[in-house]
Amino acid sequence: MDMKEIKKLAKERMNGLCNLCKECNGLYCAGQVPGMGGTGTGDSFKRNFEALKNVKLVLRTMHGAKNPDMSVEVLGEKLDLPLICAPVTGSDINMGGYLSEQEYCDAVVFGSKKAGTIAMVGDSGKSEFYVAGLDSVKRANGYGVAVIKPRENDEVIKRLEMAHEAGVKMVGMDIDGAGLVTMALFGQPVGPKSMEDIAAIKKATKLPFILKGIMSADEAELAAEAGVDAIVVSNHGGRVLNHTLGAAEVLPSIARAVKGRVTILADGNVREGADILKYIALGADAVLAARPMIWGAVGGGEDGVKAVIDNFKSQLYQAMLLTGCSSISDIDESKIVNLNVIK
Repeated sequence: MDMKEIKKLAKERMNGLCNLCKECNGLYCAGQVPGMGGTGTGDSFKRNFEALKNVKLVLRTMHGAKNPDMSVEVLGEKLDLPLICAPVTGSDINMGGYLSEQEYCDAVVFGSKKAGTIAMVGDSGKSEFYVAGLDSVKRANGYGVAVIKPRENDEVIKRLEMAHEAGVKMVGMDIDGAGLVTMALFGQPVGPKSMEDIAAIKKATKLPFILKGIMSADEAELAAEAGVDAIVVSNHGGRVLNHTLGAAEVLPSIARAVKGRVTILADGNVREGADILKYIALGADAVLAARPMIWGAVGGGEDGVKAVIDNFKSQLYQAMLLTGCSSISDIDESKIVNLNVIK
């Protein structure tokens, strides 16, 4: 499938929840939560877009990087490129309902695996959504990551045990879901966690543990002290709190604080291969993407997801070729000009 066809079908099937705008800047879908947009005025979604747009690539063509190697290892898993499918649930309420929850989970889990990377599956106010994600991962021989909402600790541990039974490769918590409207709609208590809470949850699993939703250097330090294996710099796609900074603005200070102590993933408006390079140059080890995976799944199932990831690969290859990067480890701040003012 080609990207033009996938996007055309996705737009038709999402019943107006996503316009697949030329620039995914959060304007069309502002306030659509549930849905595909950012909360409130959509300022946090828009800020992710603008902050990443303000990072510019430095074009270089006098070098020896003629066949860039995009492969990486993230928490023990070898990936063809530093891109992971972000956890998303609610096909019926967020994506237009063209796919059942199980069909969506199958598409991202198996499509990501076919493309040489891994998918995260999420938790929700509807318990069957988490079950659907784990079912997909189990049928993919455990090739996936289970991400749990910040519920009461005993509830989190129950879901960790379910993930263990499914054979997942990694587990995590999207702590940035502490105030999610969609959880409140179903009477599911979620909330902030202390460093002690995170440490206790981390001790309940032997798998690599990822904490998603870190947006400041001080909380990155706390996460590292709690013993997590990785953090995701993310404002939950701008869907939980209006008027936050963008992920690209805070990532450099977070990287200065904890780089080398924990794996750093970044999540926020990753729409093309150049965005992957930008986030890595700002200090990330790999990135997460959500909306493009949704487009791929709705527009073409697992083959659509694979096509989306393959498109990221070709774009990242070109970006590395034209910035002088032979491997992912060559990507650093010398490859970009950061126009953001946050330090």
